[in-house]
Amino acid sequence: MSNIQEPPISSAEDIERDQALGKAVEMFRKAMEKDDLTDEQRENIEERVRAMEARDVVERSEKHDPAEMISEDSKVLIGPPTLTRFEKARIMGARALQLSMGAPPFVEIPEGTKTSLVIAMEELEKRVIPIVIRRALPNGDFQNIPISHFA
Repeated sequence: MSNIQEPPISSAEDIERDQALGKAVEMFRKAMEKDDLTDEQRENIEERVRAMEARDVVERSEKHDPAEMISEDSKVLIGPPTLTRFEKARIMGARALQLSMGAPPFVEIPEGTKTSLVIAMEELEKRVIPIVIRRALPNGDFQNIPISHFA
């Protein structure tokens, strides 16, 4: 019996995982590196690369403070430039409830209207409801968008 230990044999799966990690690190560097980075930013990138290579899980950056994204030309920066069906449903439901509780309507009530939902739909079509939609990104950044900004 000899005391010489043989090096561990790498399986094809380990080799493939290492290649995938190398590609991920390479793509991360390409995405993050720019010409005008400070030394601190470059060190932060290298720290994150070392964490990736060590296979540490980076769940969340503690240094990011959520900020409001402001568009100077009334442009929708987050999500589609139109209201989603979920946003429409939420707005119409909330406004219909307000109307049914006695809130004054912002449009002329058409003849034969039987429900507050019809009035809420008319108000939404004319974009007269004073509601702001907040859309958020996974990192916490958000944009407050008035109804009038949607197409």
